[in-house]
Amino acid sequence: MQADEALASLKTGAAQIISEAELREKLALARPLRVKLGVDPTTADIHLGHTVVLRKLRQFQDLGHQAVLIIGDFTGMIGDPSGRSVTRPHLTHKDVMTNAETYREQAFKILDPVRTETVCNGDWFRTMSYEDVIRLNSRVTLQQMLQRDDFRARIDNQQAIHAHEIQYPIMQGWDSVMVKADVELGGTDQLFNILVGRDFQKEENQPQQVVMTMPLLEGLDGVKKMSKSLGNFVGVSEPAGDMFGKLMSISDQLMNRYYEVLLNRELPKDADPFESKKQLAFEIVKTYHSPEIAQKTVNDWSARFSEKRLDEADLPTLAASTDEIVTFVVDAYSQAFAAKKSRAEASRLIKQGSVQIDGQKIVDPKTKVALKPGQILRLDKTHAVRIK
Repeated sequence: MQADEALASLKTGAAQIISEAELREKLALARPLRVKLGVDPTTADIHLGHTVVLRKLRQFQDLGHQAVLIIGDFTGMIGDPSGRSVTRPHLTHKDVMTNAETYREQAFKILDPVRTETVCNGDWFRTMSYEDVIRLNSRVTLQQMLQRDDFRARIDNQQAIHAHEIQYPIMQGWDSVMVKADVELGGTDQLFNILVGRDFQKEENQPQQVVMTMPLLEGLDGVKKMSKSLGNFVGVSEPAGDMFGKLMSISDQLMNRYYEVLLNRELPKDADPFESKKQLAFEIVKTYHSPEIAQKTVNDWSARFSEKRLDEADLPTLAASTDEIVTFVVDAYSQAFAAKKSRAEASRLIKQGSVQIDGQKIVDPKTKVALKPGQILRLDKTHAVRIK
């Protein structure tokens, strides 16, 4: 692939590249680039948030480049302060290496092992003397460190910043020197750390690495970054049914975001939200399990939830308080199922034919309805109420 074509492909989905001109120059070199990704196995599991950057690394591999996966067996014991409001708990080397085995196994669901060079940064940090550490620290000013948003926020909130946390970006930067990285990948919260690596490489008379950051993925709550500690994650090694069910539970707004970040495509504006969510869940399960398992999961889920007949005897009852169908649908979700639906979402359900009165579809959100006691109002495939 020509440099311009490769650049256009690699830019897809990236949040920031410093700089595109440098990356193009490197892509034009007649050799595979060394593309670095550092990971700290602070937990044993990889979730979909981790896969965003791993899939970009795989894209480089597919273009013929060399992935350099740095296992932070040393930095993992310190804990990356990026984006954190509190100090991370300390891990032992044994904890980190135990996690690393599982982490590697899961990472290779995405990466090509043949084109992946795996190294541990403890290999060079454990050989450094205290004098070496002091000299490395002398290359970075305290003012630089305190410019970080996360450190500034802690100071403003009178929260502690421990001295060892300031070492982290220095160590990550030095990793780039040791592996002679041409490109470093990371989340948007890693920008400062990766730029430190560029500075160190320049001082060591090495070509500076290109910075490529990827967007951070929101968790299932749609608010905070996906995190196992917050419980808002989908793990790549979870059972297919659990993975599928979690993805079917996300909001329509978050579904649009997942299409963009996880599938690298936009969801058509006129797409059916329910079917689109099933497609998203199917594709994720197919990626981390298999096409056969994904299809079976869809079939099983549909049999249990999407296609089941509602037991009319057990339906919640609701008084007909308005003849405006959109308002009534919103109220029905809220009062009968404690589910929050916007007027826009209710209108979309109506337009796609999900809302029915005694089996008759209502497709115009402006329709005025005269609901009578005993009628069944179906809201979607799994929710309905009886009018009282």
